[in-house]
Amino acid sequence: MDIPGYIHLFSVLDAIALALLVASAIAIGWRIDRLDTPHQSVAVLMGAYRREWMRQFVSRQPRIFDANIIDSLRQGTSFFASACMIAIGGGLALLGNSERLLGLAQDLTLETAPVVVLEVKILVVILFISDAFLKFVWAHRLFGYCAIVMAAVPNQPEDPLAYARAEQAADINISAARSFNRGLRSVYFSLAALAWILGAVPLLVATAMAVLVLWRREFASNSRAVILKGMPGR
Repeated sequence: MDIPGYIHLFSVLDAIALALLVASAIAIGWRIDRLDTPHQSVAVLMGAYRREWMRQFVSRQPRIFDANIIDSLRQGTSFFASACMIAIGGGLALLGNSERLLGLAQDLTLETAPVVVLEVKILVVILFISDAFLKFVWAHRLFGYCAIVMAAVPNQPEDPLAYARAEQAADINISAARSFNRGLRSVYFSLAALAWILGAVPLLVATAMAVLVLWRREFASNSRAVILKGMPGR
């Protein structure tokens, strides 16, 4: 598929919409992960709770509760990684079936577009899903590392290594959660990218909706207000 040779099949509005999709994904991710701001996101605020969790973990006996939480976090990342693999496989299968791809486009847009145009649009979706898959896999591995470091935390709180290792576990836990959240954002924008099949304007609308949903959930949701109440260290 010689994409450069088919650039003329895409309009200027298509290019603008695609550029805004990518720029929005980068910008909202940068804003959500920022630490040096008074109005932090839910993802950042939860980091304080994760550190407090590891501090409480040192003196908790037995530690079955903590092991169950880590296990559930790993199961969540595993589920999303598996779902992404299925989505990638479905997208690649669609790329290899031009007749089905044209039929899908005609059903959705009632217009006939060159196969290469539809392939490029599906490829963008696959790229976002692939990015999500890699982040979920890394998050799954980091949660595994966290579990091992937690297992190395001494049972006696007075042990000088206890809280130091708990802090290490907290750092790994926060890194894993950050990777997981980035994977979820890639899934959001992959869904927005699907709207490109309908045209450039639907892609612009879907991108705006994805940004608004993420902004509300990270900065203006009821859950954020609840999390702020009794924040550890405040």
